[in-house]
Amino acid sequence: MNTIMRKSVLSVAGLAFAGGVFAGPIAAHANPVDAKPVAAAVQSTAPKPQGEQSRITLNDEQTANVKAIIAATKKAGLPERAAVISIATSLQESKLENLGHLGDMNDHDSLGLFQQRPSSGWGTPEQITDPAYSTTAFLKGLKQVDGWQDMPLTQAAQTVQVSAYPDAYAQWEQQATDLVGQHWNS
Repeated sequence: MNTIMRKSVLSVAGLAFAGGVFAGPIAAHANPVDAKPVAAAVQSTAPKPQGEQSRITLNDEQTANVKAIIAATKKAGLPERAAVISIATSLQESKLENLGHLGDMNDHDSLGLFQQRPSSGWGTPEQITDPAYSTTAFLKGLKQVDGWQDMPLTQAAQTVQVSAYPDAYAQWEQQATDLVGQHWNS
């Protein structure tokens, strides 16, 4: 056998051996006779929550607002991820409370679950303090963000809200995800 041929055979044999070493332990545990189909968990393409997470206990009003946000999201034909972003945004902006004018404590003329401003074109005070309307307005803005489904929650929320604290939304992602999981099908 010439040298080139021998090196080729040895290379192929080496690759076969290496493949067997790495695949062998996995394949050794497979039992094709007893193999049964197993349900696989569906992995979300949504990014994992960023940073430290915050959590609050919700009262009946806040829970009703969660359900209103989910209902508006479903009515808009959007997926659960949109509800997660909406709820996390509302948790940051108002702690899921439908806030009216807060006088000197208010940020300009911000109102409602999302602290939307009539002077910025979000709607009238009556509209903005309607959870269904304010959620639909937020979702309309979200749908205009290219790639919102796959970007970090805080980036998607900030693109719509234009907050002075753009990273603050991230802390609510886990609670928002849990709330959507709890109420999406109820």
